[in-house]
Amino acid sequence: MNSIYTRSSAFVSVVIPAYRCGGVIGRTLESVLGQTRAADEIIVVDDGSGDNTAEVVRRYGDKVRYMHQENAGASAARNTGIAAARGEWIALLDGDDEWLPQKLELQMGILARHPELMWVTGNYLRCLCGAQKRAAELEEHKARRLLAGKDFFASYFSALAAGAGGWTGTMVIKRQALIEAGLFRTGQKRANDLDMWWRVAHRWPQIGYTPAPVAIYHLGTPESISQGFFDVELYCELIERHLQLAAEHRRQAEFAVGATYMIRKWIRGMLFDARGEDIRRLLRQFNELLDNRYQRKIRMLTGWPGLTAGVLRMISKVVRTFNLRKRAERPPKESKK
Repeated sequence: MNSIYTRSSAFVSVVIPAYRCGGVIGRTLESVLGQTRAADEIIVVDDGSGDNTAEVVRRYGDKVRYMHQENAGASAARNTGIAAARGEWIALLDGDDEWLPQKLELQMGILARHPELMWVTGNYLRCLCGAQKRAAELEEHKARRLLAGKDFFASYFSALAAGAGGWTGTMVIKRQALIEAGLFRTGQKRANDLDMWWRVAHRWPQIGYTPAPVAIYHLGTPESISQGFFDVELYCELIERHLQLAAEHRRQAEFAVGATYMIRKWIRGMLFDARGEDIRRLLRQFNELLDNRYQRKIRMLTGWPGLTAGVLRMISKVVRTFNLRKRAERPPKESKK
């Protein structure tokens, strides 16, 4: 049996952690059941919901496997589903998001054409559906240009830095790769998905990618399983741990590209929240990853963090008011009193 046939007919288990998703989990499941390439198994792990999530899921009968656990967070719920899955491949999706119809067909096609790949991700739509705003994370023509005619990137870290790192709902990963990389860290409150992708990428840097969007990420869902505060200590621990892992796998240069991109992204967000001291902490701790010109600019902006945050919020409001940005973003947080 040739490798293309094996990959195209491979068993795919969909793992969906859910927390208080009763109002939207039906939409999520319909998007999985409506795939042009059917999933072989659908597992919903209810992470201690107190609403009607279980009732909605059970309406689907034997089409969906329902599991319940005491509330332990997204990482634990995903790990529960992965441990119970029968498939060689794990496709991940959160209980408040959805897939576009050709998601599995396109991605399993890439894996069929490239049997050396251990994982695949893809472009997606970010949706502030209440505000009727929906846009691709990366414009499709730009994604195709980055791929340069290929189905995959040579390094996940360079793809991430180019804005093509995908997101949890676009990931299909070989179950054995997740196990060997150590599964999701249950003690980590945020960025547990990024931590997982980095651990996989240290071992298997090549990653398939679909330039056409394959999923919809719903922003601002009130009971999202992944919402919460993310403090600077977590950022620092995450980067330090992966600097060590990158060295162990001899991928320091590759990882530095992705780490630098993420540090800059986090700093941009902190500027909006006037978190000057936290930003300076990142600059001090990871100064070797950030060029001197960038550091000087950011230190200047953190000299008056409240003023900087106010100006940035005003600019953001103007952009939203006049619809100057195509990309959908989360609404800015309310100022803390």
